[in-house]
Amino acid sequence: MHTPRHRPSHPARSLPALTAATALVLAVSACGGTASGGKNSADQGPGTPGGTYSVALTEPNHLTPGQTTDSYAIQVIQGLFDTPVTLDPKDGHVLPLAAASVDSGDQKVWTVKLRPDGTFHNGEKVTAQSFADAWNAAAYGPNGWESNYYFAQIEGYADLNPDQGQQPKAEKLSGLKVVDDTTLQVTLSAPFSQFPMMLAFTAFAPLPKAAFSDPKGFDAHPIGNGPFQMDGDWVHDQKIALKKSASYTGSRKAMADGVTFKIFTSKDTAFTELQAGNVDIMTTVPAARAPEAKRAFGDHYSVRPSGTMDYLGLPLWDPRFQNPELRRALSMAIDRPGVTQAIYNGVFKPADSVVAPMIPGHRDGACGEACTYDPAKAKALFDKAGGFTGPMELYFSNSDPTYEQWMTSVANQLKQNLGIQDITFKKMASADLGPILNKRQGTGPYRQNWVIDYPSMQNYLDGLYNPDNRMGWSSKQFDALLAEGNAAKDGKDGLAAYQKAEDLALREMPLIPLWNWQDQSAWSTNVGHVLIDPYVTGLHLDEVTVKH
Repeated sequence: MHTPRHRPSHPARSLPALTAATALVLAVSACGGTASGGKNSADQGPGTPGGTYSVALTEPNHLTPGQTTDSYAIQVIQGLFDTPVTLDPKDGHVLPLAAASVDSGDQKVWTVKLRPDGTFHNGEKVTAQSFADAWNAAAYGPNGWESNYYFAQIEGYADLNPDQGQQPKAEKLSGLKVVDDTTLQVTLSAPFSQFPMMLAFTAFAPLPKAAFSDPKGFDAHPIGNGPFQMDGDWVHDQKIALKKSASYTGSRKAMADGVTFKIFTSKDTAFTELQAGNVDIMTTVPAARAPEAKRAFGDHYSVRPSGTMDYLGLPLWDPRFQNPELRRALSMAIDRPGVTQAIYNGVFKPADSVVAPMIPGHRDGACGEACTYDPAKAKALFDKAGGFTGPMELYFSNSDPTYEQWMTSVANQLKQNLGIQDITFKKMASADLGPILNKRQGTGPYRQNWVIDYPSMQNYLDGLYNPDNRMGWSSKQFDALLAEGNAAKDGKDGLAAYQKAEDLALREMPLIPLWNWQDQSAWSTNVGHVLIDPYVTGLHLDEVTVKH
């Protein structure tokens, strides 16, 4: 589960339009919110190629595309790999990237036609088999790759992911057919109008043969097909350096010669280094530093709507959390406006829905009373549910100091409003927390956020509540409504079903929506053309120009 990504206004490149059913996707992607500075910073700054720059980053968990859904990792991977398509940074509509077209007549059988001139950084040709190999590896359950569920729509997924204790019936997805070097036919288990959008996610990048002969070595030094290639191995907890790829033939030719990701354990420290001129770009300035950042960086500071939502996940496998009334009581005991004002200077906005306001299908107040601060009603509901026994442990990562600040505030509110006195913290590195949550080993509520991959309600609902969700929640009715939305002729037609699914999830409340981010970025006068979008790409590494 991710962490932040972002964006600005910049003219879309002239690319051939995707065909047929992809046009259906265009109709539903109408949000916006690219990142730019106080004026039009995406178009400001040095404009000549060359030079190098640096970006502040938190330590990622992996650099092999299918092995991660972590935003920190994705920020690096998007420079190293071209996925089949990308999303327009202005409005999220689908544009071709490694693919020349993505086409379907029935939304179930899709033809991905690749550009014929794609190569990996080691000279290996990028073929339809390169994509099939990568997707099969991610979809094969025993591999334990984090992006596994993104492939659940493809026919044959269940055979690769049997119930616990059973052996897979197959090692490859039956829905993938390599027609020839440049043609991959994908058959889904059911019609799915959002499929082309999904292909922009980094898990759908191709992998060369080296990824399978030495997986560990590859993760430290991935070989991609994107505008940048690795410049040395990943130096854990210190840096990841990329250099411009001389062999790249795609549409994202890099302006700079190289970029170095400097790794920090604390965003506060990273911001201090940005102020000192030791880092050029910070894509997620801590909200608490907003006034300071605005004063210090002026036109090189941006605030924009984000699809990122902070939430409190609940471990439903623990009997103490199984009553929905107790979960709603916890939610109603949290003062969202108070926390966002005190901790985030009012930059973040209290959540009243699972889906961010910038997403088509969002409804103001969808969460209703359950997301409204009401200590008296919360206590009454809490008592009716039988209260809570034993200690409550709150899990969160140490990557941002505000996480502990608001967790402390929430803990105090749960004590004061519900009478839960024994509350302790489990604070750890982000890379350590992820595996605990993925294995459902947490014993209490945990802080996470959801960062959109593409502007669709489906991305929230499927991403947060899929059968492998970290809360251990399941609902056949929810699954059926999601499937109904997916099968609609286009994403717009599916909104009614998606909204019913959202209503059900909010009533059951396996996770508690808290607030929506407003993304804040800042950059030095050393760089220009800083283009950041709220989708999977985040900072467009190839666009950045450097003073040199």
